[in-house]
Amino acid sequence: MQSIEGKVIWITGASSGIGETLAYELAKKDCKLILSARDESALQKVKSRCVQTDHIRILPLDLGDLDTMGAHVTKALTFFNEIDILINNAGISQRSLIIDTELGVYKKLIDINYLGTVALTKALLPYFIRRNIGHFVTVTSLMGKFGSPYRSGYCGAKHALHGFFDVLRMEHERDGVDVTLICPGFVQTNIAKNALTANGSQQIKDDVATQNGLPVVVFAKRMIRAIEKKKFEAYIGRKETMGIYLKRFFPRLLHKFVLKSQVI
Repeated sequence: MQSIEGKVIWITGASSGIGETLAYELAKKDCKLILSARDESALQKVKSRCVQTDHIRILPLDLGDLDTMGAHVTKALTFFNEIDILINNAGISQRSLIIDTELGVYKKLIDINYLGTVALTKALLPYFIRRNIGHFVTVTSLMGKFGSPYRSGYCGAKHALHGFFDVLRMEHERDGVDVTLICPGFVQTNIAKNALTANGSQQIKDDVATQNGLPVVVFAKRMIRAIEKKKFEAYIGRKETMGIYLKRFFPRLLHKFVLKSQVI
């Protein structure tokens, strides 16, 4: 296992939730951090709350602006002259039935959760190849491995991330590029409140399942350990992680289990 201490780490979606908590935990490990999200003022607040602020830089970024990723990579590399790990954490969820959901909602979910992450990854990939070392860590979801009602577009985008990054690992392992996929279950963040509904508006209210999820600081610590171990995939949550194994061996049982579960 390789220690993460002192690494240069770029985190997207760092203004709240998992990304914010990762910033606090990684700052304790003397990591040099580049924090990205759309809201610069929120990023500044996160930076101010870290135990070590001298080695933290802010880089506002909107994953929906696909054509700007090359410029963002160029800027990011000026901060510490290197990047060891990119944590693709930014994204948005969904809470709506297929029959009700406007097509534009699906497009936004794909643009942000999938294409934006792919665009940023592709922009940084040549640097990792030239350096012959680098680590992509992508936060997908258990929904990237199996489905759940009210999350059709979210599941589709997360499934797509698994396909892309599995192939990235295969094609560039010889170039010293590592890939870790982090699959959260329910975690106590604002993901449900920020989730898109059928017409693209935010849900605003929280889910009971999310409220009862894993505390975000517990999740972040487990995620950091998975990164240090360079795991291919890590499933982090409570009993919902059992869905991974039910999907593999008993898919019909998983189907019945999910339908009986409180998923919102």
